[in-house]
Amino acid sequence: MHLDRMISVLEAVAVAGRPLSASELQQATGLPRPTCYRLLQTLAEHRLLDLVDGESRYLIGDRLKRLAMLGQTDIDVCSTAAPTMKQAAIEFGEAVFLSRFRNKGVEIIHVETPEDPTRSFTHPGLGFRPMHACSCSKVIAAFAEEAFKEEIINGPMRLYTQHTKQDGDDLRREFGAIQMAGYAECVEEIEIGVSSVAAPIRVGNIGVTFSIGATGPVRRFTNERRAEIGTDLKQLANKVAAALQLYAASSPQTAGL
Repeated sequence: MHLDRMISVLEAVAVAGRPLSASELQQATGLPRPTCYRLLQTLAEHRLLDLVDGESRYLIGDRLKRLAMLGQTDIDVCSTAAPTMKQAAIEFGEAVFLSRFRNKGVEIIHVETPEDPTRSFTHPGLGFRPMHACSCSKVIAAFAEEAFKEEIINGPMRLYTQHTKQDGDDLRREFGAIQMAGYAECVEEIEIGVSSVAAPIRVGNIGVTFSIGATGPVRRFTNERRAEIGTDLKQLANKVAAALQLYAASSPQTAGL
């Protein structure tokens, strides 16, 4: 079966733990030489295998790594990110939330809150957020493929408050600003009196699949405070990315990827 042969090639690369040449893969799989070369070309075209720069050797592709990461359960992802998020919630004195991209949407999957019982804070709640009007969604969209960004820009944009952006050109410019700043903001776009900031979590070279954010009342989330939190969130995002990458590398379903 054609799929069985593709899987055998992918397994050979994953088990090797190093880039393999076409001849090495042909020997490892026992496939006919022309068949093996055709499979390698197909897998490379679909980014399931990547060619090592300057060499005719193959390793597991970024697209396959992305698929493996997307397959991690919310429980695993949340437990991995929770310690960093909890410390941030304590230091910020605000709720910190983790979001992930799936099904062409972004969903808040975990929230950590401050420990100070005397301090009021804004809980963002769990669930899906609109791609055009929430920091956790916009920061993922800003670093997505151009085709997906255009789909958001040209799609329907629900009006939540008078601050919600509904103009495609405005949103396109904001995506560019988010790329420059490295974080996104939402100032009363979903709910009056509430603001949030979020930074992208990049795991290796698989793109932005997750984001980490903080939310609070606009009276505390001033322009200066949002900039401070945005800078801090970028550093936190790197910590969470490292933890997720380490977890993925040791997970049975992603071992060798």
